[in-house]
Amino acid sequence: MEKIKGLIFDLDGTIGNTLPLCIQAFRQSIEPLALKQLSDQDIIATFGPSEEGTIQTLIPNHYEEGIVNYLQFYEDLHDICPDPFPGITSLLDHLRSKGIRIAMVTGKGEHSTVITLKKFGLDSYFQHIETGSPEGPVKEKGIAAVIRQWPDLDKSSIVYVGDAPSDITASRKAGIPVVAAAWAETAEPEKLLANQPDKIFYSISGFTDWLLPLV
Repeated sequence: MEKIKGLIFDLDGTIGNTLPLCIQAFRQSIEPLALKQLSDQDIIATFGPSEEGTIQTLIPNHYEEGIVNYLQFYEDLHDICPDPFPGITSLLDHLRSKGIRIAMVTGKGEHSTVITLKKFGLDSYFQHIETGSPEGPVKEKGIAAVIRQWPDLDKSSIVYVGDAPSDITASRKAGIPVVAAAWAETAEPEKLLANQPDKIFYSISGFTDWLLPLV
């Protein structure tokens, strides 16, 4: 791979282990309004759209209240995931010191993204942030939007880093290389490998060792 000049990161499962937090916030905000218990799979099955889309799917008659409650629980419960993965902040510091451009494209909604980046102390690191849509997955559009912000960079010098098979698909459609992040406990390496990422890493240290000589 040639020199990397721009990196686009996913958030959940890539920057931090936030999926358990999301599920717990969904459960506490949705179950009292849905008047039924939800399994993790019930919740995960709605992922793709932003949180607003999940709430629209599960409790369409209580949408506004569900959104307010979700964001409150999401912030209140954030101690479930108080910090980014070890090694992420130092890596971002190094990339920034080298003048590497850093962006984020996440399926999360705008409000929860702001909450998490602030909690992690990472709200100043990303030059561009593209968030999700309640209508459905929009990562390909988000990646394309970031690429347009970097017109002087060749696509081959921009890499997406994400933990989901859909991240690989979106990156391919957008025309940039993709690194599969398999370091979260929620990662599914076999599914990632089946989608043939350019690289896959099972630890942040392994990813860092590969990346630093290329920046």
